[in-house]
Amino acid sequence: MFKDMGKNQSLTLPFPLILASTSKYRAKLLSQLGWTFETLAPGVDEDKMKALGLSPTELAKQLSIMKAHAVHIKKPLCCVIGSDQVLSLEDKILGKPHTEERAIEQLHFMQGKTHELITAVTVKTPFISETFINSTKLHMRSLTLQQIKEYVEADLPLDCAGSYKLESRGIKLFHHIEMSDYTSIIGLPLIELSNLLIKMGYPQ
Repeated sequence: MFKDMGKNQSLTLPFPLILASTSKYRAKLLSQLGWTFETLAPGVDEDKMKALGLSPTELAKQLSIMKAHAVHIKKPLCCVIGSDQVLSLEDKILGKPHTEERAIEQLHFMQGKTHELITAVTVKTPFISETFINSTKLHMRSLTLQQIKEYVEADLPLDCAGSYKLESRGIKLFHHIEMSDYTSIIGLPLIELSNLLIKMGYPQ
């Protein structure tokens, strides 16, 4: 919250910063940048957007825009960050499994293949709105069903798209990853985001 912002600090921040997300992973990432921020749920109907049949990149982009816009309507004098992540494999979009059975099913489908993780970020202020896309390609090892079951039981990646946690034991599932920013995999590409916010006037 912003209750602790004093006069000097408020002068260094162009607008109060809000993360349009309730994701603990994104909040933890954003906190690394050292700026005070608030989190608010965007309340966007993601299932309705997914039903439109958009491409994975366009879906991630539109959802990030919608999330930023939804919160910005409530907080028009703030800088709002909206982000969305879509995992794509063989023209299929894979979401959060929510159950161990579904996680095992997803990983069994993904093992031995290469999938793409698309992360879109929209930053909206009273004056501008900018969106950028980060794409990562992940090459998963060939895994037995027993190895998959043991991984899911150990890591419980039930709230992660694709059913894995790269920041934990999930890193062992891959033999190669092509990426420009490892934080994008967790849900918020900090390099490009910090570049954009610093350009807007936030302190380094």
